[in-house]
Amino acid sequence: MATAVGAGLAAAVLVGGGAGVVVGALAAVGAYRWTARARSPTDRRAALEEELLTRQLPLGAELLAACLGAAALPSAAVAAVGRSLGAPLGPRLVAIGTELALGAPPEPCWTRLGDQHPPLAPLARCLARTSLSGAPAAGPLIVLAQAQRTAATHAAHTRVRRAAVLATAPLGLCFLPAFVLIGVVPVVIGLTGRFAQMR
Repeated sequence: MATAVGAGLAAAVLVGGGAGVVVGALAAVGAYRWTARARSPTDRRAALEEELLTRQLPLGAELLAACLGAAALPSAAVAAVGRSLGAPLGPRLVAIGTELALGAPPEPCWTRLGDQHPPLAPLARCLARTSLSGAPAAGPLIVLAQAQRTAATHAAHTRVRRAAVLATAPLGLCFLPAFVLIGVVPVVIGLTGRFAQMR
């Protein structure tokens, strides 16, 4: 908050007058929003890890479906997929595979994974459900991978559309005063002159 106030005061003093007050207020609001978005390095690392887990999830689900579809033991399949994937998903799957190989019940292992890492919750729910029901997991894992890829595609399109809007907004702010001065002001002056003549 102090940074935002300081930026606003500095801008107001530099510009001066009524325009300085407006520029100072805009600078204070901009600085406040920028500092509110600034995150600590730990938060940035956690957000990056969650994003990487989301990206790795479809491939991990497909590899698990292939291994389980080839009649591999769940513990061996999970460990093999974990070794083939990089961080951050790979080590987590290797740990779950080790727990399963040691005889841990699958439902708590998968539930804990989903609770600790929300992007992996769909995978954890799918595997916990199939381990409880005894149904083959390959089909639901393929469906999960396709749904995750579709969601990622939609999110990418949304980010592209937002970037296009954010890129054109400054151009609009640059051209708006010119449009008002060249297009609107002459029309208003002309209409005012005509109304004055009609009286």
